[in-house]
Amino acid sequence: MNNNAKSSGRTAIYIATWICLLALTALTVTVAGMNLGKYGALTSVLIASVKASLILLFFMHLKYETLLLKAMLLGTIATIAVIIGLTFFDVGIRY
Repeated sequence: MNNNAKSSGRTAIYIATWICLLALTALTVTVAGMNLGKYGALTSVLIASVKASLILLFFMHLKYETLLLKAMLLGTIATIAVIIGLTFFDVGIRY
């Protein structure tokens, strides 16, 4: 495969990722206008997590990294998710 074919393949992936990010942004705006009650914040965080995953995988090239780097990132994300989850749990009990 020559360099032009590789370049056009990468460009197609970047454009598809960009379109997905635009669609998820539109979904975020739509969900923000809805009255989801206590599930509004959770929905927004889930959509933001999907968008962040797309950016990490394709624009930051994490998809092509070694397993060790992916495992370290997964551990960091799991720790942050637990902290955020505990915060939501605490706020849910207090109010």
